[in-house]
Amino acid sequence: MHGKDRKQRQNDDFRAVDPAEVPLTTDQGTAVDHTDDALTAGERGPTLMEDFHFREKLTHFDHERIPERVVHARGAGAYGYFYPYESCASFTRAAFLQDPSVHTPVFVRFSTVQGPRGSADTVRDVRGFATKFYTSEGNFDLVGNNFPVFFIQDGIKFPDFVHALKPEPHNEIPTGASAHDTLWDFVSLQPETLHAVMWLMSDRAIPRSYRMMPGFGVHTFRLVDADGRGTFVKFHWTPRLGTHSLVWDEAQECQGRDPDFNRRDLWEAIEAGEYPEYELGVQLVPETDEFAFDFDLLDATKLIPEERVPVRPVGRMVLDRNPDNFFAETEQVAFHTANIVPGIDFTDDPLLQARLFSYLDTQLLRLGGSNFAQLPVNRPLAPVSTDQRDGFHQTAIHRGTSYTKNSLGGGCPAVGGPEGAAFAHHATRVDGAKVRARSASFRDHHSQAALFWHSASAWEKQHIVDAFRFELGKVGAVSVRERVVGELNGVDHALASAVATGVGVPAPPADEAATHKQVSPALSLENAPGDGSIRTRKVAVLVDDGVDAEQVVSVRDVLAAQGAVVEALAPRDGTIAGRDGEPQAVDRSLMTVASVLYDAVYVPGGPGPDAPSAQPNGAVLRFVRDAYRHGKPVAASGSGVAALEALEAPGLRLAEGPGEAVADHGVVSERTEGPVSGDFTRAFSEALAAHRHRDRPQARD
Repeated sequence: MHGKDRKQRQNDDFRAVDPAEVPLTTDQGTAVDHTDDALTAGERGPTLMEDFHFREKLTHFDHERIPERVVHARGAGAYGYFYPYESCASFTRAAFLQDPSVHTPVFVRFSTVQGPRGSADTVRDVRGFATKFYTSEGNFDLVGNNFPVFFIQDGIKFPDFVHALKPEPHNEIPTGASAHDTLWDFVSLQPETLHAVMWLMSDRAIPRSYRMMPGFGVHTFRLVDADGRGTFVKFHWTPRLGTHSLVWDEAQECQGRDPDFNRRDLWEAIEAGEYPEYELGVQLVPETDEFAFDFDLLDATKLIPEERVPVRPVGRMVLDRNPDNFFAETEQVAFHTANIVPGIDFTDDPLLQARLFSYLDTQLLRLGGSNFAQLPVNRPLAPVSTDQRDGFHQTAIHRGTSYTKNSLGGGCPAVGGPEGAAFAHHATRVDGAKVRARSASFRDHHSQAALFWHSASAWEKQHIVDAFRFELGKVGAVSVRERVVGELNGVDHALASAVATGVGVPAPPADEAATHKQVSPALSLENAPGDGSIRTRKVAVLVDDGVDAEQVVSVRDVLAAQGAVVEALAPRDGTIAGRDGEPQAVDRSLMTVASVLYDAVYVPGGPGPDAPSAQPNGAVLRFVRDAYRHGKPVAASGSGVAALEALEAPGLRLAEGPGEAVADHGVVSERTEGPVSGDFTRAFSEALAAHRHRDRPQARD
């Protein structure tokens, strides 16, 4: 069996028995003959305490919930594997980064931050991207986010930041959202948050899919080679499908139409064999260049521009298996930034140093004690031999001594192990007076926020402005609005003025000190297109009685052959009648879906005035109009072109006669009967690969 399956073989020892093989029993294995009624004194008498099955069943139910995570409570997870492209021995001794033929099992958990477990997926929020590598040398947890920077510089502020971000204490509002007074009060008084806030206000904060979302280690870590030489490193995950996002009102409607939008998308893709893939890249900085930048490498609110230090691809991760049980695996998985292996070490980043304490402390409460590493999802593949004993949920039956050094146990377990195999902390000099102070190198809070702003395209900038207007528009305290606008003025005067106009506060005078104009193209979503394929893109085909089935088949077959997911939507479930009278299967009812759940829409033609594509009904027009407004590919053929004409978008070119396929701003049309042409499907595929089409002519409201 392939090495990537080692974790699943280990998990086999913990999987529950097949219910078809064993009758219902108690926890002690005693078969149960009845579980619908408790034992009572007579049919209408009191319940008897001697009913051990009743008591056991209710006790388990009463204790089914564990405390949810304070942050990252809502998540989705998957198993997979990782392999390096080639040996990385020149900068790290980590075993899992040496041999391309060795596939290291992984478990990845994606999550939102602010909301509870029951909140929606598509809120505006930073996303967690945490990876547990089950390496031959122990577990390595790369606990990151989909932003490369964080909101604060020192972990002592983390409780303050999260308290401000969470729902307000007097009314527990809002859930899973950042548009409220306490967060923005904190932001306005802590300018170090500005860079991450710029990411939060961008479309990066509402990913289209976890499969189209990047990940970052956030902190500067240290790699160590076999000779003990250190190299600073920033970790990057890049999705093979590219980095794609929702737009804001689309994300809001998704919360109502499908609050599990991202979670469902990940699960269904893996079940369909469309395995998400990510490339691991590293930015390497020699220790001699620690102070070569105009920011501090230890500042978690800063990134290294890729123009200064390119991202070097080192390996690939594939997620190919969904968990068997959400609670046992996705909910109980315990990540910890201190879980490292030989060849990887920490830096003195003050936020990282706080996380090294906080994550372990959190798991002790959530998972009921110190033995959480023995849970199957957390259990390493590497052999474990410790002197730790007892405690809640101890599953090991230990023998022998439980202290080191010892002679009665033959000196076992011995420290060190095989030569060179043990973890050794990288030797660095540490000295200085005990102070509560921050280095002056951490004081620049505006330049990288400005770098992000100036690197954005025009449409990205407009979305950022709109996001600030939405968020601050919900802030009741005018003084907070004014302070935030004042801080934005240090980023860019045009940004501050546009936001001020939208939230009803005076625009500040231009800040002469705000001269940051640098650009990093890698920060723009326009420069993260992915592999150019249309795999897993969801295409809605709007059909009804009388539809030209030949057109549907000709489009569906071409798109499906390229890996797209094509679904026929009709006013009702079941089947409809094609124009030849033959029944045509319907995948979903239009009553249960909406344009926001799809990446593109196609309207085929019909035979006459009774066909919905000839005289589009309200549901069809609304579906097409929403897709058009959100910049998605829209296609129509035959009489279906009437749905595009109804947009009344001045300047939008549509096909005028038969035999002509026209593509304009991601809108593809062809006035044909029967199967569509190759030019039509080719243009539609290209429009779908581009994901979004900005700057379209405005459709009539």
